[in-house]
Amino acid sequence: MAVTDSDLVRLRPRRLRVMCWVLAPALVVVFTALGLALHGSTGQGTATFQRGDSFAMIGLGVLGALVILLFTRVQVEADTRGVRVRNVLGSYNLPWEVVRAVRFDHGSPWASLELHDDELVPMIALQAVDKEAAVAGVRALRALHDASRRQPAAS
Repeated sequence: MAVTDSDLVRLRPRRLRVMCWVLAPALVVVFTALGLALHGSTGQGTATFQRGDSFAMIGLGVLGALVILLFTRVQVEADTRGVRVRNVLGSYNLPWEVVRAVRFDHGSPWASLELHDDELVPMIALQAVDKEAAVAGVRALRALHDASRRQPAAS
């Protein structure tokens, strides 16, 4: 989960990535099977399933798998200058000066950054289901945050 070299920390979720890489192909297989099974009458009237309907079902499965795989891109990268958070759809590049605290509240599904303007930035890469690896990641981020506060301001 954490890769450190010279005050650089990279954090990625473990279980979330495994689940996504299992669910995405399974979704494609299920929708492909459904698409291939579509033939004959729709059940009412004279409408019938066409070849295009089968391709559409397979396409929906591929589209759904791609959406699931978006969750594999989440990552937190930090050094003594700041923290970069990449979530499912958005990214944040924050200097440590704007961060008040690194939080991992009891019962929360993931950690977050509390900013000085009382905004919370979720860090989906630090999942509670990763247990000790997530705790170690939060500790590493807190250590970098503390180290950045002890450094004299650059002129």
